Amino acid sequence: MSAEKEAPIAGTLDGNVLRKKLNKVVLADSGGLDTSVIVPWLRENYGCEVVCFTADVGQLVVKDLKEEFVRDFIFPCLRAGAIYERKYLIGTSMARPVIAKAVVDVAKEVGADAVSHGCSGKGNDQVRFELTFFALNPELAIVAPWREWEIRGREDAIEYALKHNVPVPLTKKSIYSRDRNLWHLNLIFLSKNAPDQPEYVKIGIVGGVPVSVNGRDYETPGGTILFAAARELESLTLDRETIQTKDSLALKYAELVYAGRWFDPLRNSITAFMKEITKSTTASVTLKLYKGSVSVTGRESPNSQYRQDISSFESGEIYDQADAAGFIRLYGLPMRVRTMLEKGL
Repeated sequence: MSAEKEAPIAGTLDGNVLRKKLNKVVLADSGGLDTSVIVPWLRENYGCEVVCFTADVGQLVVKDLKEEFVRDFIFPCLRAGAIYERKYLIGTSMARPVIAKAVVDVAKEVGADAVSHGCSGKGNDQVRFELTFFALNPELAIVAPWREWEIRGREDAIEYALKHNVPVPLTKKSIYSRDRNLWHLNLIFLSKNAPDQPEYVKIGIVGGVPVSVNGRDYETPGGTILFAAARELESLTLDRETIQTKDSLALKYAELVYAGRWFDPLRNSITAFMKEITKSTTASVTLKLYKGSVSVTGRESPNSQYRQDISSFESGEIYDQADAAGFIRLYGLPMRVRTMLEKGL
């Protein structure tokens, strides 16, 4: 896109606000405090029509995106083994691009020239929304009220809502909300409240994607459980080099998703790689759930690379133990040469 056609964004690098006249704005509306206040603020400051769009990723029922969220966002991350900083299952990071994508679709349907969101100017969600907007329709103007208005916090927002007769679900005593979706809810789990008896679940996996729990069609078991099942199964169906490559790419995949780059060509390419190498990842894994822990108690796969006739100590047609001598001499050659140089041999 040429510089002359660059999309206008409400805001400049020096902090000055460009209140360009807008015709119609599609707002990613969560139904919470921020976006409830943004509706009258947009009308007051931009004189525009506001179309509120709410996506359902296990939150509210307005436009149901749950199937798309699971199929096109959760499953690719699960197949890739994408866990950010070794513990974060990136549920929020996955949800933002599917919502932003739907916002762009609605903007096209209603003929809007701008989109808006209620993300603060300090967090990562603003990046996730806006990178998706850029990737799918760079001609849309973007209004980010938290980077423009004089409201400085939740209490100010509640005051604004009361002044404009906007009903909000929060009070000054309960300012914060939680982000819940199909994949996660960030809560502290107290293992002492867990049952004293363990529970066993059997996860069925086909092509790296979960399809059943205890023999029944898959619904939405916890992400931690599914990751544990998938990783254990891969140790049966993938070779060492492939697992190492997959693990290294999984870190990059998680970084891309966390940073809001869902529609980046690199993520698409890694997704294609993950889908290809997990074609044989089909099996079932039995897990023991006990007081906040997950452990594997059984696994079976028609594509297991484990062979009893090869792993036993008996020599056979496939592997002769005498073959190891040549491998070890070649594998250890650099060490021998280094030691010979050090000793002047």
